[in-house]
Amino acid sequence: MTKFNILVIEDEKNISDFISKTLTAHGYHTVSATTGAAALSLVTSLCPDVILLDLGLPDIDGMEIIRQVRTWSETPIIVVSARTQEEDKVQALDAGADDYLTKPFGTSELLARIRTSLRHSNKIQNGMSFSQKPYSAKGLKIDFYKRTISLNGEFIHLTPVEYKIVAFLAQNSGKVMTYSAVMNNVWGPYAESDNKILRVNMANIRRKLEKNPAEPIYIFTEVGVGYRMTDDEETIL
Repeated sequence: MTKFNILVIEDEKNISDFISKTLTAHGYHTVSATTGAAALSLVTSLCPDVILLDLGLPDIDGMEIIRQVRTWSETPIIVVSARTQEEDKVQALDAGADDYLTKPFGTSELLARIRTSLRHSNKIQNGMSFSQKPYSAKGLKIDFYKRTISLNGEFIHLTPVEYKIVAFLAQNSGKVMTYSAVMNNVWGPYAESDNKILRVNMANIRRKLEKNPAEPIYIFTEVGVGYRMTDDEETIL
């Protein structure tokens, strides 16, 4: 089996070494860069399967790295940063990052995020439609072709808007989708910037899907950033 190439862009050697050793132990091939200039060169020459990016680089801000890579490549970018401000997370995701991990993080979480990114990337590269395969997780099933949602075998009635929200999140399961991304997908690019209507619909969705809306198991809120739907239970890799 060909190993997946992971480009680790991190200027702190101890963190870079830890990530590289962890990924190597789990069957990945890693290459490291400590500057933005070196990273951009490696992205073009290595064509990595996933990029792990620290935002605080010594020469080029990580946001600029994301923007430059996105002008020509859809390679998954997972931001790994000590920046905890919601604004930084939203800015990185809106710039084109696929996910955001805040330091410190657990090994299992890092590996899960990489698997999710590889799964989505594989679908895109193979020209597969997200709607070809029903979503299934913890008793929740979504048939995108029939536009039906069932929970433990019982069909759930959602309004057309509620369905569009859930379907969009399910098609991107495991990834955090910003409020603006959801709004644009459901209501179009000219939707109101105020996400109150989204929050109202999400409250209704949770009442219908979650046993305890205050402790969701299907759709999680990334406070100030957006929503993340629990990953599809398909065999990822």
